[in-house]
Amino acid sequence: TTTGTCNITLAGAVSQFVAFSSVFQVNDVFYYSIVGQTGTEWEVGVGRLVDSSTLERTIVYESSNSNALVNFSSGDKDVFCTIPAFFMTRLETMGHTLAKSLGYDMA
Repeated sequence: TTTGTCNITLAGAVSQFVAFSSVFQVNDVFYYSIVGQTGTEWEVGVGRLVDSSTLERTIVYESSNSNALVNFSSGDKDVFCTIPAFFMTRLETMGHTLAKSLGYDMA
């Protein structure tokens, strides 16, 4: 329910998912996504776990605020780990390069 452009206070995992603190340690850096439940406010970037329940938003790659930090309004948000789309295209290229170097035909 955090508002503004500050750090996000994580309330814990929803059913069938795990809390950030069970996967990451304090100061670990990872890709994240935040989506307001109305769907109009969203952000994808790099964050850091400041403590077991606080996400620091350090770099924003894309967002509903012209790719800047979103000034989130009140209400619940979904926060999760993700891989940004631009990174996936790089992985595909790297995978094809690796496959070819190992002798696989990628036609």
